[in-house]
Amino acid sequence: MSKKMDRTAHNPGWMEVIFGAALSVALGAVIGALALVFRPVTIVKETPKEPIAGLTYFVEGKRDAGKAKQIMAKRKAFAQGASGTISIFEEELNALVAPATPASKPTKPGEKPAPAASAAPTEAISVGTVNFRIGEGLMKIGVPVSLSALGMELKVFVQVHGTFVKKDAAFSFEPQTIILGSCPLDRLPFAAGAVMKAFSSSQTVAEDIAATWPKLTAVAIDGAALKLTLP
Repeated sequence: MSKKMDRTAHNPGWMEVIFGAALSVALGAVIGALALVFRPVTIVKETPKEPIAGLTYFVEGKRDAGKAKQIMAKRKAFAQGASGTISIFEEELNALVAPATPASKPTKPGEKPAPAASAAPTEAISVGTVNFRIGEGLMKIGVPVSLSALGMELKVFVQVHGTFVKKDAAFSFEPQTIILGSCPLDRLPFAAGAVMKAFSSSQTVAEDIAATWPKLTAVAIDGAALKLTLP
């Protein structure tokens, strides 16, 4: 009788079985999501006619370094509060955020070139050059992100698709889709806020632009253009 009672006492109850099963499912979901996070993203110039199943694509926005002067003129007009609508295209945005190439200092004959500056300490999260694409009623942003921890560096490509909505007294960008690597963040909802916070903190807004932005009466994505309207 006592042996039977001992076996009963050590057998798992229904609550333990349910909890164990739920924990297994949760761990499996997290592991599966992490595998998708670090799966490489295929960057293309246009949407493939026959996408390959299992691949995640990012259609890269057009780049044109020749648009730099054009976007700077529009930027100046916006900062000065020019009345009317300013149309901005993805080529211009990508010219605006293109990293500058530092010019090398010329050396005199027989003079050795100056040693390269030592690299800055690696940050935990490092955000690369942002790429903008405008279309289908959305602003699509792609950015490579490097994660450094425990002496390892992991690279992830982040996509954010969204539009502009008016909140309180100003327009702000509202994401509709966030894809971390090949993992839509609806599978990892707790990570969406962290990703947007890291992205936002890496971007700086000039004071003159920040001062003019609340004056906007309309922000719209029309075809291939982002249209900003000032009174």
